[in-house]
Amino acid sequence: MRVCVVGTGYVGLVSGVCLAEKGHEVVCIDVDPAKIEKIRSGVPPIFEDGLDALLAQNLGNGFTASGDLRAAVRGADLTLIAVGTPFDGRKIDLKYVGRVAEQIGEILREMDAYHVVVVKSTVVPGTTDTFVRKIVEESSGKRAGADFGLGMNPEFLTEGQAIADFMHPDRIVVGGIDERTLDVLEALYAPFPASIPRIRTNPRTAEMIKYASNALLATAISFSNEIANLCTALGDVDIVEVMGGVHASSYLTVETGSGERVKAPITSFFGAGCGFGGSCLPKDVKALTTHGEAQGLPMSMLHAVMAVNDGQPREITRILEKHFPSLSGLRIGLLGLAFKPGTDDVRESPAFPIARALRAAGASVKAFDPVAIETARQVLGDEVQYAKSLAECLEDVDALVLVTRWKEFEEVPEMLRGRPKPPLLVDGRRLLDKRSVDRYAGIGL
Repeated sequence: MRVCVVGTGYVGLVSGVCLAEKGHEVVCIDVDPAKIEKIRSGVPPIFEDGLDALLAQNLGNGFTASGDLRAAVRGADLTLIAVGTPFDGRKIDLKYVGRVAEQIGEILREMDAYHVVVVKSTVVPGTTDTFVRKIVEESSGKRAGADFGLGMNPEFLTEGQAIADFMHPDRIVVGGIDERTLDVLEALYAPFPASIPRIRTNPRTAEMIKYASNALLATAISFSNEIANLCTALGDVDIVEVMGGVHASSYLTVETGSGERVKAPITSFFGAGCGFGGSCLPKDVKALTTHGEAQGLPMSMLHAVMAVNDGQPREITRILEKHFPSLSGLRIGLLGLAFKPGTDDVRESPAFPIARALRAAGASVKAFDPVAIETARQVLGDEVQYAKSLAECLEDVDALVLVTRWKEFEEVPEMLRGRPKPPLLVDGRRLLDKRSVDRYAGIGL
């Protein structure tokens, strides 16, 4: 199938390269010539584990990048809209989605062939079949359903493992305004194993499935963090042991046919930490809350989810205040700036409120991240120092604060072993064994 993907961010570029790997002919479109040139040279403009290798494998072999939207749409069977939806803290901005929809409509006006327009950007329920439909119909002079197809195909990609998520999905959700649109979307995913569940529905339900999925994950995290904070308040209770007992239940750990007990993947979200971040969970929960309120629903639970998350970075400073008479003059090593491992994405990372709170209290902060130093520098500037290596970040500090679950940080206990005055290690992710270092403190302990 010939596919046009508009947008070369995490969703657009990963989707485009992976669809090419599955045998489709894909053109990724972007308005930024510099991005196009980087992609054409085999260099992804974003860091995502495995993306560079897959891009190199498919570049010129079913995949290319271009700035010519007209040629790409005219030469494709369907177009995926995967542009950004900027967020102002309450609702998403559909200006880019609308602009692309209008441009696609203008191109469809010139075409006789049936073409399917599919929204892949995360948008609130009702966007595709109202906002997008109206714009495409008005700019094309054609009718959705009769002259062109219109659908919604949400992504379920986790940054840091997006390639694996796309190539081996746990479900495929396709929403269309009619059967013909749905059939085209089914054909797009025909190369994927038939055993993968297909949810075939309307656009509005497809949009809601995406939001409900992310709201569930955010709720699991905030639930775990609230329980962790209670464990801290009670004393002599460790959230890691508590959640270990919860995970052992039959609804989170199942027995395979061979008798082996396997944890469900969602258990990774039922764990304590210093808060969730990224481009999806905070934005999607807040946008869904606002959308619900516009329908007259208070969305009380989702408000509580965000309230817990917003307060979670402060647990780090509270832990430090228990161990030091003052934070003023304290030398802190910050381990991790990306919101999660496997990506250089720092959006909504809890590292930033933690770093700023420490600086406001008079501490000096030296930070290290394996891949996100430069993206973090664009946000933090010179508010913190940046270590060139993990070893450098561990030197001459009074305390270490672990924020991101990078595998590299599992080496920290060994690197600290034998020091006459080891720093306090504040584990904001409960990544390390509490017995692995001489001075340990952590969330929910």
